[in-house]
Amino acid sequence: MSQSFRHPEILDMARRDGKVTVEGLAEHFGVTLQTIRRDLSELAESGRLERVHGGAVLPSGTSNIGYEERRLLNSDAKAEIARACAARIPNGISLFLNIGTSTEAVARELLGHTDLMVATNNMNVANILVANPDCEVLVTGGSLRRSDGGLIGALATETIRQFKFDIAVIGCSALDQEGDILDFDIQEVGVSRAVLRQARQTMLVADHSKFKRSAPARIASLAELDLFLTDAPLPGRLDEACRGWKTELVVAGPDRAQRG
Repeated sequence: MSQSFRHPEILDMARRDGKVTVEGLAEHFGVTLQTIRRDLSELAESGRLERVHGGAVLPSGTSNIGYEERRLLNSDAKAEIARACAARIPNGISLFLNIGTSTEAVARELLGHTDLMVATNNMNVANILVANPDCEVLVTGGSLRRSDGGLIGALATETIRQFKFDIAVIGCSALDQEGDILDFDIQEVGVSRAVLRQARQTMLVADHSKFKRSAPARIASLAELDLFLTDAPLPGRLDEACRGWKTELVVAGPDRAQRG
């Protein structure tokens, strides 16, 4: 069976079951795992599926995929972005890291930094930075979201308002073609907005998969940020828009040049 016949059936199976796996599809179609991985990559590139560890799911516009799946999704790209981000963070500053697997990757790259004060509403970030004895870790209050260790709500926002951070690093769930930074949880969006208001310098870390996704709640525009770190060229005219906004763009990766 050619891929032109497999693709519609793969999409039908994803709609029916919520997720498809590489092994399950290979057995179903009687083809190799490599063939199915190529099919899923092509469907993901066209925006019809979203790759997760071991398979794919339908892209979601109203709810996020599971946190463990997100942690594995594009993990190499997130690590490259995190390294580029950490290189922009000097020692001896105050920093905020919000909820997300990309900001967790940044936290891992900060284990060698010294004299940091890091505030976060992400329990996973706090647990990572415990391993750095030269880092003071402050955790906001708030309601614990068990699915991802996030602290959200009015108490988290009020805690953030007591500080003025040198740098804030945020992640997001989606980025649209107009440059709007999007997320799924309105309470989390409120916390992210507060963080951006309370920082002298603001950075967004987001891999290329966020270009193909949608989410209903708006955090801010790229025009309001100082630096955007990603792993692929921006779609459409967003690159040109960033230059007009004076938002610095860094495309991270082993073979990619950083540029403004």
